[in-house]
Amino acid sequence: MSENNPAPSTSPAPSDKPAGEAAKPAVPVPAAATKPAAPAAAAAAAPKVSGAAARKAGGATEPLPPPPSLQTRRTFMTWGIAAWLVFFGWLGGIGHMFLRFMFPRVLYEKDPKFIAGKKSDYSEVNKVYELYKEKQGTWLVRLIEDGEDHLVALSTVCTHLGCTPNWLEAEHKFKCPCHGSGYFLSGINFEGPAPRPLERWHVYVDASGNIVVDRSRKFRKDLQQWGDSDSFIKMS
Repeated sequence: MSENNPAPSTSPAPSDKPAGEAAKPAVPVPAAATKPAAPAAAAAAAPKVSGAAARKAGGATEPLPPPPSLQTRRTFMTWGIAAWLVFFGWLGGIGHMFLRFMFPRVLYEKDPKFIAGKKSDYSEVNKVYELYKEKQGTWLVRLIEDGEDHLVALSTVCTHLGCTPNWLEAEHKFKCPCHGSGYFLSGINFEGPAPRPLERWHVYVDASGNIVVDRSRKFRKDLQQWGDSDSFIKMS
């Protein structure tokens, strides 16, 4: 350095305190007070542990609560009633079987006889009346045979396999839709696999003048039964 530049002064800076007040000596600070409270902060930041977990971690075991009662008064009554219902149901089934054995089932069929009007209801000759085809399985046919005017009751059951033929007015014949069997107005078969003519029912006029058809009696042509007077009604 140059000798012309004076050395910096090392005198202390003037103080703002009054000149008469003596400077107090510095009090030393303990080292513990200057360090952060690390353990306290770590304890505050740690998650809280429940008492049970703490005891488990410490090796202590807490006794389990007693199991709930499996049988109470209400459940006992419920199961008791259910058991009695099952018992009575079984007893009723046994009783029903016993009654069925003592009183066997009987099949009651409808009355084979039915009233089919009066003679005046069948005024046309060579005509098929289909009024009772569906409910009674019967055609009433007025026709001329052997020179006489007769009213006959034909069964609607085909003699081949039991189908129901249809009356075809235009062709003037009965025709079975199943296998093609054909019958004349009189019921005699002439085509198809039908082995014999249609059957006729017993027909008569009662005391009140009603025409009665009795399906409990039938007459077959192949057995020479169409000549029986009970198989037709004379209309003139």
